[in-house]
Amino acid sequence: MGDIMNIRKLFFITAMSAGVLSSCNQLGEQASTTPAQPQTETAQHTGDMTMAANELDAHKIAVVEEMITAWNEKEWNKIADLFTEDGVLHSMMIDPINGREAIRKRINNMGEGLSEITLNIRNIGVINDAVFIERTDEFVYNGHAGKVPVVGVLIVEGDLVKEWREYYDRAELLEEMGLEEDFG
Repeated sequence: MGDIMNIRKLFFITAMSAGVLSSCNQLGEQASTTPAQPQTETAQHTGDMTMAANELDAHKIAVVEEMITAWNEKEWNKIADLFTEDGVLHSMMIDPINGREAIRKRINNMGEGLSEITLNIRNIGVINDAVFIERTDEFVYNGHAGKVPVVGVLIVEGDLVKEWREYYDRAELLEEMGLEEDFG
């Protein structure tokens, strides 16, 4: 009885494999002779939406990369100009800075002490319309070399940053900057 069961299993597996291979072969022949067509109008629409979403995500990342480049090149005014007029820069451990001109003042004041700065991006991506950047900021501030891990979350509108939220250890930042009290 055991031999019969094994033969049946073997026959079933062989038959299934032959059927699957036959189906795959037919699909392969069809694919090679006819161009791929969307199954339904909905499928085409979904494809367009996915492409549009991917292009929008890529655009948002490009805006954030332009911001990072401005930081790395110490272009303080350009950093401010990359914010919307009502933009927000918020280091989560202190009160947010609201408005492009207030951000410009803050960035320029901080920039006076920075002889070097590099925002090293480890990961960047878009989740639910927000650009997330995991990075390590390396700098020399008033002669003190420092390095701090940071996560930034940016909301991009058009070609500008609407909101930039920063998450890092504030005490570590101040220590790395050589400061005894907070400047924020």
